[in-house]
Amino acid sequence: MYPYIKALHVIFIVTWFAGMFYMPRLFIYNTEANDKEPVEKKVLQQQFTVMMKRLWFGITWPSAILTIILGPTVMAIGGWDSVVLKPEGRWLLIKLIFVILLYVYFFTLNGIFKQQVKGVFKYTSQQLRVWNEVATIFLIAIVMLAVVKQTLSFVWGLAGLIGLMIVLMAAIKIYKAIRNKKQPQ
Repeated sequence: MYPYIKALHVIFIVTWFAGMFYMPRLFIYNTEANDKEPVEKKVLQQQFTVMMKRLWFGITWPSAILTIILGPTVMAIGGWDSVVLKPEGRWLLIKLIFVILLYVYFFTLNGIFKQQVKGVFKYTSQQLRVWNEVATIFLIAIVMLAVVKQTLSFVWGLAGLIGLMIVLMAAIKIYKAIRNKKQPQ
């Protein structure tokens, strides 16, 4: 039974992340629709709202709920709950901290979703592009901890994560510069 529950846990993690990867993109497009002519803006924002609601309530929220149910179940059945506070379970403790922070990120996306559905746009598309990459950082950190476990050096893991963040931020800046050059003056 354990492998099936673990497989379901991984499946719902994947679908949850799919929602968290795509939702900020929809926020960006919805925000950028504010720059369009009124008729086009209205049509685009209505369509983006439909897409956001379907993604959020049809995939992302159910996957987040099933992930949080199946995760502790996998821990309990696999016996991981008994080692989480021991040296051999340190990787799992750090992973769980990242998972908690990932849920915090998820709830911030939920807040942005609620704002945008109401027509409130507090963030620029550039700010949302940066926010879009946060899920990538969490995914890499959590997967590395889950797969590599005790053999991952904390120092090298942290250095790799910081390096990844630097690369992602540089890529966002480069994209912005390219995009600004393409826009007609």
